[in-house]
Amino acid sequence: MARPDLTGAPTKEIRLQRLFSTFPGGWPGVGLLLLRMAVGTTAAAAGVAPLMQHGTPTLGAAVIGVVAIACGGLLLIGFVTPGAAVLVGLGSAGLTIPGCPALATGLLDAKPSAGFVIVMAIAILLLGPGAFSVDSYLFGRREIIIPPSG
Repeated sequence: MARPDLTGAPTKEIRLQRLFSTFPGGWPGVGLLLLRMAVGTTAAAAGVAPLMQHGTPTLGAAVIGVVAIACGGLLLIGFVTPGAAVLVGLGSAGLTIPGCPALATGLLDAKPSAGFVIVMAIAILLLGPGAFSVDSYLFGRREIIIPPSG
């Protein structure tokens, strides 16, 4: 959308798009940290399970396990949070498919528990990582201090 500048000439409006407009601190930030810790730990544990089975895991199980561990770790530290949350959600949805090569016995066998992980991953995706994350440190708001002139 064009709007006039100070001279009256139309200019093109450029909008800066961000993944998250705020990184809440305080108690909401602690809540997001706890949510990320729960989902990240669950994803990492679900990734370790197929790698620790008896014998050599299949290539598919090994890849799924390593990706789950990596995404769980990324959620724990809050780095590249939207991408990690999407992969964890899709991975949890994939674990509910019968015949999945990385389906671990005992950890996420119940479809309701995988459903909870999916819902929590979507919540992290929509709410953002919070103030206690690497994303906040790297991409959060900054205070700009303009020194006095003269």
